[in-house]
Amino acid sequence: MARLSPDNEVLARSIIARYPRPKSALIPLLHLAQEQDGWVTDEAMAHIGELVGVSSAEVLGTCSFYEMFKREPVGRYLVNICTNISCVLMGSDDLLAHAEERLGVTVGETTPDGTFTLEGAECIAACTEAPCLQVNYRYRYKVTPESFDELVDALAAGQFADEIPAHGTLARVRQVIPADRAAGPVAPDDGRQPVWIPEADGGAS
Repeated sequence: MARLSPDNEVLARSIIARYPRPKSALIPLLHLAQEQDGWVTDEAMAHIGELVGVSSAEVLGTCSFYEMFKREPVGRYLVNICTNISCVLMGSDDLLAHAEERLGVTVGETTPDGTFTLEGAECIAACTEAPCLQVNYRYRYKVTPESFDELVDALAAGQFADEIPAHGTLARVRQVIPADRAAGPVAPDDGRQPVWIPEADGGAS
């Protein structure tokens, strides 16, 4: 288990600086912690709390609300198979049973080699493409048992490394805002208007 690394702490502070209130950065900081370790550790949550000035319990409250944040280790590839109505009608129950047999685990478990974690998922908003699944939140559509096996074999062989990074990597391109282009965050109770809002008297626009 780990706190944020020195490099990630620097990055965390730059993220916090974009917000008028530090605790508004909780969600991007939790993503940063998950990208670092593949899941969100208790130590990382404590560190985030220190950085934004809230308790570890408040960080946990945010972390535990969102399904995407994992509070225990998962596999390199998190496979979410949709179990909602459109996908069920198109065979996702059979697909999930096949996935359990193919991977040798039940829903919620991780393969012994740490490569795959299998989970069911509520609707993932691709109903016209049922049955569908996500691997580390990257979509696969109209999945059959045969195409599932092909996907698993390809992932195990590292064939989709450029398309599907290890669990925790939300995006490969990180936003950078130069100081001279920053919008100038203003706290809601500050009394000043943010720089991007025109003045009532016809000033800045």
